[in-house]
Amino acid sequence: MLKIEGLNVFYGTIHALHDINFEVNEGEIVTLIGANGAGKTTTLHSISGLIEPKTGSISFMGSPITGVAANKIVKMGLCQVPEGRRIFANLSVLENLEMGAYTRNDKHNLKDDYEVVFTRFPRLKERIKQIAGTLSGGEQQMLAMGRALMSRPKLLLLDEPSMGLAPLLVKEIFSIIQDINKAGTTVLLVEQNANMALSIATRAYVLETGHIVLSGDAKELAASEEVRKAYLGG
Repeated sequence: MLKIEGLNVFYGTIHALHDINFEVNEGEIVTLIGANGAGKTTTLHSISGLIEPKTGSISFMGSPITGVAANKIVKMGLCQVPEGRRIFANLSVLENLEMGAYTRNDKHNLKDDYEVVFTRFPRLKERIKQIAGTLSGGEQQMLAMGRALMSRPKLLLLDEPSMGLAPLLVKEIFSIIQDINKAGTTVLLVEQNANMALSIATRAYVLETGHIVLSGDAKELAASEEVRKAYLGG
């Protein structure tokens, strides 16, 4: 579904990603784990069209998307929930969801999709007219995810969905990610909470200073002594 080959990204003279290769198959939850500054967000931004790689190729559903405009990538069925939520703080919950559907031409189907989002995130329905900036951190994360789902993505990119959330809310968000996946959306998850990420993922890749240093079955990586020492506090 998603294939990245030989990806190199620079910020000026800084070589941020070094010959990155990985893939995401339809129906999977794939996670990228690594420390701060490892290149996780840069990888997602490259896929989403927010950063243009120096070299390498990215293909989605068999079509090359390297250099394609970000809004066109969303139309193709690939949507990102950014780190830090990035909701439209001055708009209402409903207006944020409307913004998520801005690339769609089938506006007559939006009512059904609102109901899908509200079924998954009941708290958003309770706050439908509330200004988004007044929501709690957890509710803002739910809104950011709901907004992305309004684009009807085939592949959902999630950047640090647990950041800044209380442990109970983290469990709830990860449970919702699993539900979204079971409903047919493939997920690429970037997450510093390696324990939680590996517990729900099919496969995982470990990034260190712009290099993929390990990859494999998520459960096997969770049991690996090397991964446990570096990322799981064991």
